[in-house]
Amino acid sequence: MILLLTPEESLSQISASVRQKRVSMDMTQMQLAGQANVSLAVLRKFEQTGKISLESFVKLAFVLELTDALISALQSSTGHISSLDSLLAEERKPKRKYAYSPRKRANKKNA
Repeated sequence: MILLLTPEESLSQISASVRQKRVSMDMTQMQLAGQANVSLAVLRKFEQTGKISLESFVKLAFVLELTDALISALQSSTGHISSLDSLLAEERKPKRKYAYSPRKRANKKNA
């Protein structure tokens, strides 16, 4: 299944998932930050806003045992999107609705 999320929604969901994993492993922010060698401020900012450097994110993923899942997710790309703008434009296109044509009904009766 492909989720069509905005970049902001993606950041929010990723940071929420990382926080949930941290909590499920019964770790405090301070413990995770220390084990990942990331400042507590960076971890707090990430959990609140979703913003973090890739290096810090990978450090957190390693401590939370998420690196294998992360690498697998990146390797199993299912489609090609040329640009974010084209994806958003596709999303905005109205779905065509087809009405039943009275002519077709008349043609069927005459046949």
